[in-house]
Amino acid sequence: MMYLQGSVTDSIVGFVEEYDPTIEDSYRKQVVIDGETCLLDILDTAGQEEYSAMRDQYMRTGEGFLLVFAVNESKSFENIGSYREQIKRVKDSEEVPMVLVGNKCDLPQRAVDMRVVQETAKSYGIPFIETSAKTRMGVDDAFYTLVREIRKYKEKVAKDNKKRKSRKAKDKVGHRNKCVIL
Repeated sequence: MMYLQGSVTDSIVGFVEEYDPTIEDSYRKQVVIDGETCLLDILDTAGQEEYSAMRDQYMRTGEGFLLVFAVNESKSFENIGSYREQIKRVKDSEEVPMVLVGNKCDLPQRAVDMRVVQETAKSYGIPFIETSAKTRMGVDDAFYTLVREIRKYKEKVAKDNKKRKSRKAKDKVGHRNKCVIL
């Protein structure tokens, strides 16, 4: 399952001029990314503060997160840090697959400095993608990038688990050959 913070999902089902944020919207789409079929299960919460308890529940099950802000709304970008921290807290992990997404890049007016955004993404260690739900620019790229981040994370976790199991097996063998004299 993927959890989405923002309104980029509109472009999956068709752009709407007047976006009406609801408690949540859910979308499913099967895509092929890098030759592998994958089912995107997307939850759009529209950043509604009053539903933070529900948000925690969705964060627990989400494998990856798009942190979406509107480039013409500085407040939406300012909220990204707290959403990121909440995700890490709920997932109880410092490493969670995320992509920072600047939406509405088709608009001429910007309230957010893109250099600051790029520096923020770099400091978080996550990719940054600009999108426009209206023109669909970058939307697929945002989702595909997130899927790649999820896959990278899963590979890393599997490799770490394999190392741990290997170490435990060596420790067990090592203990059998040791003699303790009291």
